[in-house]
Amino acid sequence: SNDPMAIFLTVTLVQLLVHPSGNAGWSILTELLQQMGLGLVLGFAGGYLLSQSLKLSLPSSLYPLLALAGALSIFGATNLIGGSGFLAIYIAGVMIGNRSLPFGNDIHRFHDGMAWLSQIGMFLMLGLLITPSNLLPMVLPATAIALVLIFVARPVAVAVSLLPFHFPRREQVFIAWCGLRGAVPIILALFPTLAGLEHMRGYFELVFFVVLISLVLQGWTIAPVARWLQLELPPPLQEPEHQTMKICQDQAKDLLLYEAVPGSHAVGMLGKHLPLSEGGQLVGIVRHGIMIENPKEQKLEPGDRVMLLVAEGGSPAITRAFALSPMLDKDKFFGEFVIKPDALLSDLGLMYFFSVDAQHRQQTVAEYILQQFHKKPVVGDRVQFGPVKFIVKEMVGDRIASVGLKLSR
Repeated sequence: SNDPMAIFLTVTLVQLLVHPSGNAGWSILTELLQQMGLGLVLGFAGGYLLSQSLKLSLPSSLYPLLALAGALSIFGATNLIGGSGFLAIYIAGVMIGNRSLPFGNDIHRFHDGMAWLSQIGMFLMLGLLITPSNLLPMVLPATAIALVLIFVARPVAVAVSLLPFHFPRREQVFIAWCGLRGAVPIILALFPTLAGLEHMRGYFELVFFVVLISLVLQGWTIAPVARWLQLELPPPLQEPEHQTMKICQDQAKDLLLYEAVPGSHAVGMLGKHLPLSEGGQLVGIVRHGIMIENPKEQKLEPGDRVMLLVAEGGSPAITRAFALSPMLDKDKFFGEFVIKPDALLSDLGLMYFFSVDAQHRQQTVAEYILQQFHKKPVVGDRVQFGPVKFIVKEMVGDRIASVGLKLSR
């Protein structure tokens, strides 16, 4: 989401260098308003129109192509009238990606393949543009610039930018460590060269080397730094692979086909006990290529294919049942006990033998956590209270739904 702004700044400043203006500040401001304003408007409008178009009755093979053609049209049309095509297509992509669409899985898989193809082509192009022997004179200046960016410029910028939002120190350190990695800065370094500015070839190679240093130093250490700062969360439950078929658009019903994989909660469960939402039905169970009789009374075995008729959008409970349960040591991260967020600190003090001062006795755990994190806690946030530590385990909207408690050892 920050790429549209980076692209805007690069293109605008290059244009000012090529065609100097007497009032550069005003030019940048008007260009910013035009680019971002049109990008926002056309992004929302294009995203809405394209999402409605993807609900038309079409052959299944045309949905991914329609999504791709619509995306290119939104990007191109926004650029043609002077807006930010990158911002417009980002907004449209977010809108479409968060809607329940017929053959949505097919669209996602197609665009995942297109994204990989685009990245392969981009890095192949960058590889052809770089001459390794030209990088040697850049080693010392690029290393110095990279170290200043990593240890001075980015931490200062992050601290100033996040000052109004009261981020905990550990999170600010982690955000500061997630630095300049990826191909976008290298691509942007090509713009001055393409515009015909003098002495710009060296800047492209300099940026390439700086990104390479950041990638090696910061990219490979993100996970260890997250663990060191105690910010690493247990992996979330992944949505299981399944097939979706739209069978009746009038009633907004989907036919889903799941596989009962070893390690999922569905294995060993009776068909009639599957957590179907209201109106959902178990259609059948296919075992070894044969539809078995009386599926509701059958225990699911590993490898079974289960057909379900559910309301459009599926059911979160079904997703959890067929997802592979991650092997987690939850006690290690969320603590030994789970407590209700509305529990009083004074009651917890009596139960776990720690003292609570007068100002906190009538305060609940949720209120204390909200106070410590300026009413903006997220899952994984932790705060020490005497000999115990509270960890936010689950959020429902802006409300704390579950809290873990860890005892000091």
